[in-house]
Amino acid sequence: MSSWIVGLDVGSTTVKAVAAPRESGEVAWQKYTRHETRQGETVRQFLGQMERELGVSAGNAQVMITGSGGGALAPLLGARYVQEVNAVSLAVEKYAPDARSVVELGGQDAKMLFFEPRPGGGLKKTATMNDQCAGGTGAILDKLSAKLQLPAGELCRQHYDGLALHPVAGKCGVFAESDINGLQKQGVPAGELMASLFEAIVLQNMSVLTRGRLLQPCVLLLGGPNTLIPGMREAWRAHILRQWRERDVVLPAG
Repeated sequence: MSSWIVGLDVGSTTVKAVAAPRESGEVAWQKYTRHETRQGETVRQFLGQMERELGVSAGNAQVMITGSGGGALAPLLGARYVQEVNAVSLAVEKYAPDARSVVELGGQDAKMLFFEPRPGGGLKKTATMNDQCAGGTGAILDKLSAKLQLPAGELCRQHYDGLALHPVAGKCGVFAESDINGLQKQGVPAGELMASLFEAIVLQNMSVLTRGRLLQPCVLLLGGPNTLIPGMREAWRAHILRQWRERDVVLPAG
């Protein structure tokens, strides 16, 4: 009988899961879906699917869980809870050891991790997080793309480069919506509105979460908005490169 390691990330808007045989550690099953506020039900469906397709069961699996909804579900599953900043840090150290800065945008939070060289060797890890306000998070993208009647598929094809940008507040979802409403009434196209929102989110997080630090290369972009929306990555790239040029940062080869 195979022995399995199961990882669950129960976030504010999505549930992600992986299953890997303990012997190899290679991912054999993975899934990512919006839970539509049904966190527990979605986790149960994932575990049932793993059981049917892989034979994963309570008797042969070690379950690790993280995310904003993970703490409440961990004791019900007999799972080990890992705080989400620690989970990201451990994953980056294993899979992207060259990263010195990490930006993760979630459904209702945003975080940055900094891996700074110590004078005597090794890296000092520092994290900053916004989990108190929707400003600068994926929640604003969800709300305003729905308002603009942009289907998810179209949002995931939305770009930033080459589009006209307009002033949109990034520090508060209410202010952002007010700005978008005004621009929409002026006839600004939906694509330009979304590109302007990407810009606002990036500038908000760069001003608040960096806490005076500079994102150092290599920068790793994580989370649903950064992964799925090319315009978010383009906006980060534009502003990070601008800062590096202004401060004469020496970039690694390539």
